[in-house]
Amino acid sequence: MPHHDSLARERQLAASTVLRSGRRSLSIIVPVRNEADGLESFFARLIPVLAGLDLVWEVIVVDDGSEDGSLALLRRLASAEPRIRVLVLARSFGKDAALTAGFDFATGDGVLPMDADLQDPPELLPELVAAWRSGADVVNAVRRARPGDDVLVRWCAAAFYQVMTRVLRVRLAAEVGDFRLLDRRVVAAVGAMREQNRFLKGLVSWPGFATVEVGYVRPGRTRGRSAWSWWRLWNFALDGIVGHSSAPLRIWLYVGLLVSSLAFGWGGWLVVRKLAWGADVPGYTSLMASILFLGGLQLIALGLMGEYIGRMHAETKGRPLYVVGELVGLDASLPTPMASAATPTIP
Repeated sequence: MPHHDSLARERQLAASTVLRSGRRSLSIIVPVRNEADGLESFFARLIPVLAGLDLVWEVIVVDDGSEDGSLALLRRLASAEPRIRVLVLARSFGKDAALTAGFDFATGDGVLPMDADLQDPPELLPELVAAWRSGADVVNAVRRARPGDDVLVRWCAAAFYQVMTRVLRVRLAAEVGDFRLLDRRVVAAVGAMREQNRFLKGLVSWPGFATVEVGYVRPGRTRGRSAWSWWRLWNFALDGIVGHSSAPLRIWLYVGLLVSSLAFGWGGWLVVRKLAWGADVPGYTSLMASILFLGGLQLIALGLMGEYIGRMHAETKGRPLYVVGELVGLDASLPTPMASAATPTIP
């Protein structure tokens, strides 16, 4: 209880200092899962950059069910630097849920999510902050070059963004990950969208706030390997398309109409041939090919409908997006009212 009181007094003092000085505040959101090897290097580069900004700042690290020594290291870092705060989720809920948790607990005028693997360079923060101070609501860090990725990965990423832009009817910035600076009102708008299958890139773009871009060269990984396999990338793309548009259902409506028209035309031709030239011996190969083709189309259409029905089922259950297991340097009353009802904490 004394710790809770001292934490509340510290936050009130910080807030009053911001009001007196007119300085704006910035919350850095860092989702972490099994990244103990790189955390010290990350903060060694991040903290000096933040210290050089004329901002009141905090770093909220969201531990998404780490199973290595990440949490112990984060506790030690937070004890040495009180502006580093740790939000521990009860288990792994996924990166987008972890980022949402960070948004809910962030108190800054601006919120900037970034990864801890140093592929999001902390040295770019002054440019992002300058663009934000100039009036932009969303400042996207655009990857002008990705030397660590092969040609196939870059081609697939470009194709994905083009498809998403057409499907969503909203411009989804290409070569932009989660590394971007969001104004407080953007975070509030995104936080109000509590759907279970979250695709934050689409959620941030959907409201249509004023956006500017800051280019940078994305460095390669200094250690470890990416957790994004081709299977995870495929499911990520599927979540983005199905979760934000009904266009795939409409496409299959048109496919069904086309196939039905072809089938009726072929059936009509068979009737005409029967009447004009008499009986014809049916072919086993063509019959099986037609059955398998049409059956395959039906299964694909059913699977697509199942994706939408499954998401509807998840939404109707009304489960929280995440469950908080522990707070280090954070107050349990901090989540916004729209989020607090859906963010239970394990005592």
